[in-house]
Amino acid sequence: MHADDKPPGPVIAIVGPTAAGKSALSLAVARTGGAGAGGEIVNADSMQLYRGMDIGTAKLTVAERDGIPHHMLDTWEVTQTADVASYQQATRSAVVGILSRGHMPVLVGGSGLYVDAVLDEFEFPGTDPELRARLEAELAEHGPAALHERLGARDPGAAASILPSNGRRIVRALEVVELTGGFRAALPEPVAHFSSLRIGVDRDTAELDARIAERVEQMWAAGLVDEVRGLLKEGLADGLTASRAIGYRQILRLLDGEITEAEARDDTVRATRRFVRRQRSWFRRDKRVVWLDAARPDLAEAAAGIIDQWEQERAR
Repeated sequence: MHADDKPPGPVIAIVGPTAAGKSALSLAVARTGGAGAGGEIVNADSMQLYRGMDIGTAKLTVAERDGIPHHMLDTWEVTQTADVASYQQATRSAVVGILSRGHMPVLVGGSGLYVDAVLDEFEFPGTDPELRARLEAELAEHGPAALHERLGARDPGAAASILPSNGRRIVRALEVVELTGGFRAALPEPVAHFSSLRIGVDRDTAELDARIAERVEQMWAAGLVDEVRGLLKEGLADGLTASRAIGYRQILRLLDGEITEAEARDDTVRATRRFVRRQRSWFRRDKRVVWLDAARPDLAEAAAGIIDQWEQERAR
């Protein structure tokens, strides 16, 4: 915190579902940076953190970034398991660095937990490698259902929030229960770590569905299948997180001969639309998000107006 007990800032976050238009708006916001200061973009898409996962995550090319600095892209190998705590630490450091240069950090992405982990006071329980290894060995021997039953006896609320088939989350929940005595499935009331404005962009569902289908077709045409083939040499199939990314998971099944290319493409569209529903559920429950229709022709101007008004209120 600053000496005046106000959280550091300002930080602008552009959030919302996949394919709504977050990247384009973030570039427009960063060009002005609010109040005329230059902006730098910070990625909050969990899959764009992976090196080489470019086409399937709709990662902007260097040319598309238009000379605007981008941070927290291509930081993890595809074999690394996602770690929100390490992302939080690195991203907060990047944000502080941008602020120290007198620029506006523009956090952009659709991974709600990652956004909140940066902008809010958000502490993650520690880990114990020996305990984790023991639980993972039990998972391999007995399966997730048995561990889920144990979790239900120890913490019914945690068990109710986790699918019995989700072995990785069950193991983590049991680890937290062992270490802390309880697993907090519900998130606490947010307390700001940075002074931030969250702008959400969304579109009519039918329009967004069409955009998703078009995006998947474009990804296929751009060489997504070949991208996955290349990443297999980097260990993609062994990556617990990266191998489950939408599009990549389907193409891995295609390359294994489990499904046809048409089935892989169609399932990628369906999985993306399901993911959009989860994203909307996450962001819509946050009353701090100011929503804009991404289809409006004056989107950038509307966002600039909201930012200017917020900064004036913040300066009072």
